[in-house]
Amino acid sequence: MTPAVSTVGLTRRFGDFTAVQDVNLTVAAGQFFGFLGPNGAGKSTTIKMLTGLLAPTSGTIEILGLDATAHPLEVKRQIGVVPEGLALFGRLTGAEYLRFVGQMYGLDRALTVRRTTELLEFMGLANEPKKLITDYSHGMQKKIALAAAVIHGPRILFLDEPFEGVDAIASGTLKAMLQGMIARGATIFLTSHVLEIVERLCSHIAIIDHGRLITHGSLEELRAGVQTAAAPGEAPEHLTLEEIFIRVVGSRHAADAPARELTWLG
Repeated sequence: MTPAVSTVGLTRRFGDFTAVQDVNLTVAAGQFFGFLGPNGAGKSTTIKMLTGLLAPTSGTIEILGLDATAHPLEVKRQIGVVPEGLALFGRLTGAEYLRFVGQMYGLDRALTVRRTTELLEFMGLANEPKKLITDYSHGMQKKIALAAAVIHGPRILFLDEPFEGVDAIASGTLKAMLQGMIARGATIFLTSHVLEIVERLCSHIAIIDHGRLITHGSLEELRAGVQTAAAPGEAPEHLTLEEIFIRVVGSRHAADAPARELTWLG
């Protein structure tokens, strides 16, 4: 099958600083894919390149078999994006914003109106139809951003920290929606610092650090890669994703973070 996402030698430099270097990544169609790394590792830069918001310095990107540089509009029609900064039009109501996004994707008016109604009801945003997005809570803004990203039925959904600042109820709504998309054959590319959510949702994971891809595979493959040998008669460790992440990434940062303490905290 054609991969949903494929990169070869993907690199992005900002002057003398290399944010992403020689990333070779393949995401199979239908995967719930987690893309992890510490702050400043290159996650958001990579997503911006994959979604056409930032041109790579070198390397190639294919989305659903299409060269993302040669066919940018065709690629954008088939993907949805929830960027970290959301980038919403705050002076519109939720319904106005969704109708605008639907029209930008070329949906006919009747279909746009129907999907807008369904999305607002599903997200629990239909009760205050005249409320402007700028007056939404942070969680409500996350939900309207996700609604806008899926109104056209994308085959791939890119999510940059979608659960940050979202309460448990809203988080449950978002997770139910994402799992439904996976069940219908979509691909989701997720980056998040909430590792418990990533472990619960994602079937495959990649970890980036200092701009380089350092490991990727299924959770079981990552676990086997860092598994410690069990003593005779003992069961092998069943590491959580957080423990795997710390073992893979933490040792790389230990030398850069000498032990410090705040003396007045006893």
